[in-house]
Amino acid sequence: MAFNVLTTTASDLQNLLVQNKLTSVQIVQSYFTQIDRHEPFLNALISLAPRSKVLAIAAALDAERQTSGPRSPFHGIPIVLKDSFVTASESLGMSTTAGSRAFIGSVTSKNGAITQRLLDAGLIILGKGNMTEFAGMKMTMMMPGWSAHGGQTLSSYVGKMEENEKLLGHSAPGGSSTGSAVSVAAGFAPLAMGTETIGSIVTPSTRAGLYALKPTVGIQDTTGLYCMTEFFDSPGPMAKSAADVRVLTEILLGRSFDLPVETDTWERIEVGFLDPRVWKMGEDFCTQFEGTAEQMVDEYEETVSILRHKGCPLRYPISLEDTSALKGILAIAYWDFKNICIPRFINSFDDCLISSVADIVRYNNENSETALPVPFTEQNDLESAMNSTETKQDIDKVKYDLRRTARQILDGAFDEQQVKLIAAPGDSPLCIHAAAAGYPIATVPIGQLRYNNRPFGLCIVAKANDEETLLRFMSAYEKVAKPRPVPIL
Repeated sequence: MAFNVLTTTASDLQNLLVQNKLTSVQIVQSYFTQIDRHEPFLNALISLAPRSKVLAIAAALDAERQTSGPRSPFHGIPIVLKDSFVTASESLGMSTTAGSRAFIGSVTSKNGAITQRLLDAGLIILGKGNMTEFAGMKMTMMMPGWSAHGGQTLSSYVGKMEENEKLLGHSAPGGSSTGSAVSVAAGFAPLAMGTETIGSIVTPSTRAGLYALKPTVGIQDTTGLYCMTEFFDSPGPMAKSAADVRVLTEILLGRSFDLPVETDTWERIEVGFLDPRVWKMGEDFCTQFEGTAEQMVDEYEETVSILRHKGCPLRYPISLEDTSALKGILAIAYWDFKNICIPRFINSFDDCLISSVADIVRYNNENSETALPVPFTEQNDLESAMNSTETKQDIDKVKYDLRRTARQILDGAFDEQQVKLIAAPGDSPLCIHAAAAGYPIATVPIGQLRYNNRPFGLCIVAKANDEETLLRFMSAYEKVAKPRPVPIL
């Protein structure tokens, strides 16, 4: 039975598997066909699992389904992982490099904790998504979705980027988890995993018309996962539907969520919407063309009106203190990267030629033609991290003050407005507040720019460990919103 890889969700596929209308082998073959057709242009995958291994895994899962039943609701469903998730080199046949050529050839016999959790649930890893090198911890103005190892990922909606495009311009795919987001939108897999420091899931998922979630910081085992920071980072799912995000989140967190099916869908979902005229992308990051800013405001407000009409208890507009009070972000990033995250990443490997940030900087200098190619010839962020001299005591104080400030700002708005969620345009700095507070943040699609078909959406933040309210909102939203945009490839 044929299915549309651009629109079929993981939940749709699971239903077809249960009805014996498809096999996982057939599903995998369909996605490989789509990858063959469009990956050479989009460049979303930094490495692809060997097909013989993938087909053998799919066949084994098909047999297991018939003999002992599915391991989880996503048994036999394909997924793409960002190249920050460590995968066993021999058994899965893919490298893990965080986009850096310095880690090419590093070998490990073990999967990361989240990788193994997904495998234990019966998911099939098709490949690794390209990513901004080290999630951006290399060069300050490096284009999101570019790495020295993987090149530049392109939007499946826009295609070629405009000449001299700004960092988060309308033709840029946006965010370090770009390869994962583009893979789902382009029909390479129904599901993907990304990671977010500040905006790395939010931005690429809204620009790919996806539902996505960054769970509360610190609630998942990140052993065997490249993170830029321990303080801000959290891995999370991307998908074409709210239901898919819920199921994958349940697998990741090892818990189930009580979501209504039909009636009282807006129960316990009070939302405060920020003003899109205030909460927007700065001109330094994204040039607005004729009608683009106006369209995003109009459709944002149209969405608010639809939700209000459909019974969503909301307040609009609400106010929130801007990001100027959130200080110390870069100092934390440099310190965590150098002293916690790179050492942990290196320790994931059995064999690795890199032992420190200084080794990475040295490798890039010695191999500048491939590791520092034009136009991304600098590594100023790596050098700043390498040269950071703050003590752990100093950074712990910065972390404490930043988290306290961010939570005071958000909690004050939650309490004053009597809401459980705060929403803003996906192209807004709300993800900075969420990251600083360690709070979960989700995305839902709104529409596409008439200018160039680039999707845009909402980001929504909740208090710590309240993923359930975010998932409730996403589920209710999907029932009343316009269908997510589908790319024309």
